[in-house]
Amino acid sequence: MVARPRPTLREADLYAPVKAYLEAQGYVVKAEIGDCDLLARRGAEPPLVVELKLTFSLALVMQGTARQTLFDDVYLAVPVSSDRGWKLRYGDILRLCRRLGLGLLAVNVARATVEAHLDPGPYAPRRNAGRAGRLLREFERRVGDPNTGGVTGQAKMTAYRQDALRCAHFLGRQGPTRAAILARGTGVARAANLMRADHYGWFERTARGIYALTPKGLAALADHAPMLADLGCEDRDICPPEG
Repeated sequence: MVARPRPTLREADLYAPVKAYLEAQGYVVKAEIGDCDLLARRGAEPPLVVELKLTFSLALVMQGTARQTLFDDVYLAVPVSSDRGWKLRYGDILRLCRRLGLGLLAVNVARATVEAHLDPGPYAPRRNAGRAGRLLREFERRVGDPNTGGVTGQAKMTAYRQDALRCAHFLGRQGPTRAAILARGTGVARAANLMRADHYGWFERTARGIYALTPKGLAALADHAPMLADLGCEDRDICPPEG
């Protein structure tokens, strides 16, 4: 038995389920009123607009925001999708719609059902003060602008990595050193925790509270030699060995 090809979905196929969904809630629904795919009213309540598209896209968002210049309540309607991309982007889609005050309807054409994922409404973003503070601290602590915006797939030069380089440079010149002395000599207050955590594999503990540089750490110094000058490492005095 030869399987029949699945019929191509059209935007018009979304209309009947959405119309029935709204009529069940007491709305009078009419299509193609001016530029609106669907306009609905319930008694004396403000009008409601629905824009139909086969995928969630920038074009659909632009249509929705254009309708907001006419009416407050605007929904975007798209088919229910099993596509992995939709699932991965679902949270971002909701955040975008919420930020713009747009509603979101998911239409199951096969079952002629509609699910409201989000209703239109004013948006007041909740500030993440903790994360914003961390970003500003990173901005202030990072020396220079060592990264290129938009580049992916390579390690970023963060303020933490710069502190690790300061510690590595100190050990490279001084040899195994007690963490407290290294912290004073480099100005890196978190030196002990940084070397204990050893996220980059640059440090090893040779005795209690004393750290040395690993071969990987030596290689990092060579790889980041220009950065060391920017960090002022060559100008910093090295503390004399303990004892």
